[in-house]
Amino acid sequence: MSSIIELPRLLMGDTPWSFLLEVAIRMVILYLVLFTGQRLMGKRMAGQLSRTEQAALVSLAATVGLPILSPDRGLVAPLLIAAIIVLMQRLVVHWAARHPQVEHVLQANVITLVADGVLKLDALEHAVLSHERLYAQLRGENLEHLGQVRRLYMEANGTFSLVEVEENPPPGLSLVPGWDEDFRKLQPTAAGRFACCSCGWVAEAPQAPATACPKCGVDNWEPAVEAIKQS
Repeated sequence: MSSIIELPRLLMGDTPWSFLLEVAIRMVILYLVLFTGQRLMGKRMAGQLSRTEQAALVSLAATVGLPILSPDRGLVAPLLIAAIIVLMQRLVVHWAARHPQVEHVLQANVITLVADGVLKLDALEHAVLSHERLYAQLRGENLEHLGQVRRLYMEANGTFSLVEVEENPPPGLSLVPGWDEDFRKLQPTAAGRFACCSCGWVAEAPQAPATACPKCGVDNWEPAVEAIKQS
Protein backbone atom coordinates (compact mmCIF):
# COMPACT_ATOMS: atom_id res chain seq x y z
CA MET A 1 0.00 0.00 0.00
CA SER A 2 2.81 2.40 0.78
CA SER A 3 4.26 2.04 -2.74
CA ILE A 4 1.04 3.37 -4.24
CA ILE A 5 1.42 6.76 -2.54
CA GLU A 6 5.13 7.27 -3.27
CA LEU A 7 4.80 10.67 -4.93
CA PRO A 8 8.27 10.79 -6.59
CA ARG A 9 7.74 7.36 -8.19
CA LEU A 10 4.18 8.31 -9.18
CA LEU A 11 5.38 11.47 -10.92
CA MET A 12 8.69 10.36 -12.44
CA GLY A 13 8.62 6.57 -12.52
CA ASP A 14 12.17 5.18 -12.58
CA THR A 15 13.79 8.18 -14.25
CA PRO A 16 15.70 10.91 -12.40
CA TRP A 17 14.41 14.46 -12.17
CA SER A 18 17.25 15.58 -14.40
CA PHE A 19 15.56 13.71 -17.25
CA LEU A 20 12.94 16.49 -17.38
CA LEU A 21 15.51 18.82 -18.89
CA GLU A 22 16.44 16.18 -21.44
CA VAL A 23 12.75 15.71 -22.31
CA ALA A 24 12.44 19.44 -22.95
CA ILE A 25 15.49 19.39 -25.22
CA ARG A 26 14.23 16.32 -27.07
CA MET A 27 10.83 17.95 -27.55
CA VAL A 28 12.35 21.11 -29.01
CA ILE A 29 14.51 19.12 -31.42
CA LEU A 30 11.69 16.83 -32.58
CA TYR A 31 9.27 19.76 -32.85
CA LEU A 32 11.73 21.42 -35.21
CA VAL A 33 12.00 18.14 -37.14
CA LEU A 34 8.20 18.00 -37.58
CA PHE A 35 8.02 21.66 -38.56
CA THR A 36 10.88 21.35 -41.04
CA GLY A 37 9.45 18.13 -42.45
CA GLN A 38 6.11 19.77 -43.19
CA ARG A 39 7.84 22.74 -44.79
CA LEU A 40 9.89 20.45 -47.02
CA MET A 41 6.83 18.45 -48.06
CA GLY A 42 5.06 21.55 -49.38
CA LYS A 43 2.48 24.17 -48.44
CA ARG A 44 -0.42 21.74 -48.74
CA MET A 45 0.68 20.05 -45.51
CA ALA A 46 -0.81 23.09 -43.73
CA GLY A 47 -4.15 22.72 -45.52
CA GLN A 48 -6.42 19.89 -46.60
CA LEU A 49 -4.26 16.76 -46.72
CA SER A 50 -4.23 14.14 -49.43
CA ARG A 51 -3.89 10.43 -48.66
CA THR A 52 -0.13 10.36 -49.13
CA GLU A 53 0.29 13.55 -47.10
CA GLN A 54 -1.80 12.14 -44.26
CA ALA A 55 0.28 8.96 -44.29
CA ALA A 56 3.50 10.99 -44.20
CA LEU A 57 2.30 13.22 -41.37
CA VAL A 58 1.09 10.31 -39.24
CA SER A 59 4.37 8.51 -39.86
CA LEU A 60 6.32 11.57 -38.75
CA ALA A 61 4.23 11.90 -35.60
CA ALA A 62 4.71 8.22 -34.76
CA THR A 63 8.44 8.50 -35.37
CA VAL A 64 9.01 11.37 -32.95
CA GLY A 65 6.59 10.22 -30.23
CA LEU A 66 8.48 7.46 -28.46
CA PRO A 67 11.97 9.04 -28.21
CA ILE A 68 10.59 12.04 -26.32
CA LEU A 69 9.78 10.09 -23.14
CA SER A 70 12.07 7.06 -23.44
CA PRO A 71 15.52 7.74 -21.93
CA ASP A 72 16.89 4.58 -23.55
CA ARG A 73 16.02 5.79 -27.07
CA GLY A 74 18.39 8.12 -28.88
CA LEU A 75 17.55 10.73 -31.49
CA VAL A 76 19.61 9.43 -34.41
CA ALA A 77 17.09 6.76 -35.45
CA PRO A 78 13.99 9.01 -35.46
CA LEU A 79 15.90 11.75 -37.27
CA LEU A 80 16.95 9.27 -39.94
CA ILE A 81 13.41 7.91 -40.27
CA ALA A 82 12.00 11.44 -40.52
CA ALA A 83 14.47 12.26 -43.31
CA ILE A 84 13.43 9.10 -45.19
CA ILE A 85 9.72 9.97 -44.82
CA VAL A 86 10.27 13.49 -46.17
CA LEU A 87 12.36 12.17 -49.07
CA MET A 88 9.75 9.51 -49.94
CA GLN A 89 6.92 12.07 -49.87
CA ARG A 90 8.78 14.43 -52.18
CA LEU A 91 9.62 11.58 -54.57
CA VAL A 92 5.98 10.40 -54.62
CA VAL A 93 4.72 13.92 -55.39
CA HIS A 94 7.32 14.36 -58.14
CA TRP A 95 6.49 10.94 -59.60
CA ALA A 96 2.73 11.60 -59.52
CA ALA A 97 3.18 14.99 -61.20
CA ARG A 98 4.94 13.31 -64.13
CA HIS A 99 2.62 10.32 -64.42
CA PRO A 100 -1.16 11.02 -64.23
CA GLN A 101 -1.95 7.31 -63.85
CA VAL A 102 0.18 7.20 -60.69
CA GLU A 103 -1.66 10.24 -59.32
CA HIS A 104 -4.96 8.47 -60.02
CA VAL A 105 -3.85 5.41 -58.04
CA LEU A 106 -2.59 7.50 -55.10
CA GLN A 107 -5.19 10.27 -54.98
CA ALA A 108 -8.21 8.97 -56.96
CA ASN A 109 -10.18 11.15 -59.38
CA VAL A 110 -12.72 13.92 -59.03
CA ILE A 111 -16.22 12.42 -58.68
CA THR A 112 -19.44 14.03 -59.92
CA LEU A 113 -22.06 13.60 -57.19
CA VAL A 114 -24.85 15.76 -58.64
CA ALA A 115 -25.45 16.70 -62.27
CA ASP A 116 -28.26 19.06 -63.25
CA GLY A 117 -30.20 18.46 -60.06
CA VAL A 118 -29.97 14.65 -60.17
CA LEU A 119 -27.91 12.55 -57.75
CA LYS A 120 -25.36 10.12 -59.13
CA LEU A 121 -26.23 7.21 -56.86
CA ASP A 122 -23.36 5.01 -58.06
CA ALA A 123 -20.93 7.84 -57.28
CA LEU A 124 -22.44 8.28 -53.81
CA GLU A 125 -21.98 4.57 -53.15
CA HIS A 126 -18.42 4.66 -54.44
CA ALA A 127 -17.63 7.64 -52.20
CA VAL A 128 -19.35 5.95 -49.21
CA LEU A 129 -21.47 9.08 -48.81
CA SER A 130 -25.02 9.05 -47.47
CA HIS A 131 -27.89 11.16 -48.80
CA GLU A 132 -28.13 13.09 -45.54
CA ARG A 133 -24.42 13.89 -45.51
CA LEU A 134 -24.71 15.22 -49.04
CA TYR A 135 -27.85 17.21 -48.24
CA ALA A 136 -26.16 18.70 -45.19
CA GLN A 137 -23.29 19.87 -47.40
CA LEU A 138 -25.71 21.54 -49.81
CA ARG A 139 -27.73 23.12 -47.02
CA GLY A 140 -24.46 24.53 -45.76
CA GLU A 141 -24.20 26.31 -49.13
CA ASN A 142 -27.63 27.93 -48.50
CA LEU A 143 -29.40 25.77 -51.07
CA GLU A 144 -32.99 24.63 -50.64
CA HIS A 145 -33.46 22.02 -53.36
CA LEU A 146 -31.47 19.95 -55.84
CA GLY A 147 -32.67 21.95 -58.83
CA GLN A 148 -30.31 24.72 -57.76
CA VAL A 149 -27.31 22.44 -58.31
CA ARG A 150 -25.69 22.34 -61.74
CA ARG A 151 -22.74 20.26 -60.55
CA LEU A 152 -21.41 19.05 -57.23
CA TYR A 153 -17.96 17.47 -57.30
CA MET A 154 -16.04 15.57 -54.67
CA GLU A 155 -12.40 16.46 -55.17
CA ALA A 156 -9.57 13.96 -54.82
CA ASN A 157 -8.79 15.29 -51.33
CA GLY A 158 -12.37 14.79 -50.11
CA THR A 159 -13.54 18.39 -50.33
CA PHE A 160 -16.65 19.50 -52.25
CA SER A 161 -16.89 21.94 -55.16
CA LEU A 162 -20.30 23.37 -56.03
CA VAL A 163 -21.48 24.94 -59.28
CA GLU A 164 -24.89 26.54 -58.83
CA VAL A 165 -27.56 27.38 -61.38
CA GLU A 166 -27.20 31.13 -61.48
CA GLU A 167 -30.62 32.19 -62.76
CA ASN A 168 -34.09 30.62 -62.70
CA PRO A 169 -33.20 27.18 -61.35
CA PRO A 170 -35.71 24.46 -62.21
CA PRO A 171 -37.75 22.81 -59.43
CA GLY A 172 -36.08 19.99 -57.57
CA LEU A 173 -36.10 17.65 -54.62
CA SER A 174 -36.28 19.51 -51.32
CA LEU A 175 -33.15 19.50 -49.17
CA VAL A 176 -35.09 20.38 -46.02
CA PRO A 177 -35.28 17.46 -43.56
CA GLY A 178 -38.64 15.71 -43.61
CA TRP A 179 -39.18 16.23 -39.88
CA ASP A 180 -39.01 20.03 -40.31
CA GLU A 181 -42.60 20.23 -41.53
CA ASP A 182 -43.05 23.92 -40.73
CA PHE A 183 -40.19 24.98 -42.99
CA ARG A 184 -41.22 22.54 -45.71
CA LYS A 185 -44.64 24.16 -45.83
CA LEU A 186 -42.95 27.45 -46.70
CA GLN A 187 -41.37 25.99 -49.84
CA PRO A 188 -43.57 26.61 -52.89
CA THR A 189 -44.31 23.46 -54.87
CA ALA A 190 -44.12 23.36 -58.65
CA ALA A 191 -47.44 22.40 -60.24
CA GLY A 192 -47.22 19.24 -62.30
CA ARG A 193 -43.66 18.43 -61.18
CA PHE A 194 -42.70 15.52 -58.94
CA ALA A 195 -39.21 14.65 -57.73
CA CYS A 196 -37.86 11.16 -57.10
CA CYS A 197 -37.04 10.86 -53.40
CA SER A 198 -34.03 8.69 -54.19
CA CYS A 199 -32.16 10.49 -56.98
CA GLY A 200 -34.00 13.80 -57.36
CA TRP A 201 -35.00 13.33 -61.02
CA VAL A 202 -38.06 15.46 -61.78
CA ALA A 203 -41.00 14.11 -63.76
CA GLU A 204 -43.79 16.14 -65.35
CA ALA A 205 -47.17 14.66 -64.44
CA PRO A 206 -50.56 15.87 -63.17
CA GLN A 207 -50.09 13.70 -60.08
CA ALA A 208 -47.40 11.58 -58.46
CA PRO A 209 -46.28 8.94 -61.02
CA ALA A 210 -47.44 5.40 -60.35
CA THR A 211 -44.32 4.00 -62.01
CA ALA A 212 -40.73 3.71 -60.87
CA CYS A 213 -38.19 6.44 -61.57
CA PRO A 214 -36.51 5.84 -64.95
CA LYS A 215 -33.18 7.00 -63.52
CA CYS A 216 -32.88 4.86 -60.39
CA GLY A 217 -35.86 2.48 -60.42
CA VAL A 218 -37.30 3.65 -57.07
CA ASP A 219 -41.06 4.24 -56.83
CA ASN A 220 -41.16 7.06 -54.30
CA TRP A 221 -42.17 10.58 -55.32
CA GLU A 222 -42.87 13.92 -53.69
CA PRO A 223 -43.80 17.33 -55.14
CA ALA A 224 -40.83 19.21 -56.55
CA VAL A 225 -40.20 22.53 -54.85
CA GLU A 226 -38.83 25.91 -55.75
CA ALA A 227 -36.64 28.22 -53.71
CA ILE A 228 -38.37 30.56 -51.28
CA LYS A 229 -38.41 34.00 -52.84
CA GLN A 230 -36.71 36.66 -50.78
CA SER A 231 -38.85 39.74 -50.19
